Amino acid sequence: MAARNAALERRIGYRFRDPALLAQALTHRSFGSPHNERLEFLGDAVLGCVIASELYVRFASLPEGELHERRIALVRQSALADIAKSLGLSEFLQVGVGEEAKRLPSVLADSLEALYGAVLLDGGYEEAKKVVTRTFGEELDRIAAAKPLKNAKSRLQEHLHARGLPPPKYGLLSTKGRPHQPVIEIECVVEPLGLRMSASGGSRQSAEQQAAANLLKLLEG
Repeated sequence: MAARNAALERRIGYRFRDPALLAQALTHRSFGSPHNERLEFLGDAVLGCVIASELYVRFASLPEGELHERRIALVRQSALADIAKSLGLSEFLQVGVGEEAKRLPSVLADSLEALYGAVLLDGGYEEAKKVVTRTFGEELDRIAAAKPLKNAKSRLQEHLHARGLPPPKYGLLSTKGRPHQPVIEIECVVEPLGLRMSASGGSRQSAEQQAAANLLKLLEG
């Protein structure tokens, strides 16, 4: 197994000091313990931080809403699954529910995040950042060259319309903070599905966009 996993280390450009962490990252809960769910939680956090900082540096003139949309496009499940496929990650996974499970987008995406979490624990943030940016290289370049994305509210409405559902409803939950620096909390609701997500922002528009993005991520996840 160590020799086999060494091939994956070469693909991501990182060699583990503790091979047990890599083995855990590649173990689905259906196979046994220790499995990769806790590492997935950690990897999701480091992935979000690295991608956010990369976008912040690459797009110095873009507003927060546009940066958020590009981050969502990069870290959605389908994008992570594509990166996992490009690494041949399924070759290294251990699952206990059949070989076909290794190719499920959800399993691939979660395992990739677990891999990032394992690198963070093994080598620290800077090493994890290198692995994330290395494996995301082409995707980051593609997003950098892309035209402005449709905003989250528009994409959510299109998504619902394609499913024959009515537009979402937005409601004000609270307004806090000082008059010149408000914090507005908005709820986005899709009543036929019984779904609702909230978000806060410095304006009603930004809060609505964030709430729509959160709900869209839930629907697309």
